Amino acid sequence: MTDRKDIDLAGLRVRLEERRADILAHSEHSENHRKPVELDQQAVGRLSRMDALQNQQMHLEQERRRAAELSRIEKTLTRMENDAYGHCHNCGDPIETKRLEFDPTTPLCVECANHVSHG
Repeated sequence: MTDRKDIDLAGLRVRLEERRADILAHSEHSENHRKPVELDQQAVGRLSRMDALQNQQMHLEQERRRAAELSRIEKTLTRMENDAYGHCHNCGDPIETKRLEFDPTTPLCVECANHVSHG
């Protein structure tokens, strides 16, 4: 799986798979909230429609964030399968164990992440 003996790969994989299941469950649960808002003047007052539109936008943004997180999880699980997990995408150095424990999906070491965010 990986040449890193200092990380609990099985434990991290379980965390990622549980998080993936949680995201998928939330996504399915909030599907109705992302549907188009009814614009029938008789059915809903103007302020209620505005509230409904704002609520819909919030749910759409939450779904976008869930999709991004799911993508990171899937890419991480693939890296685990391909023996590439735990090493920085940019420089190839090992990513600190504590960094991986905090965010198992991080693809960069601290130094490369700082260059990306400040570059």
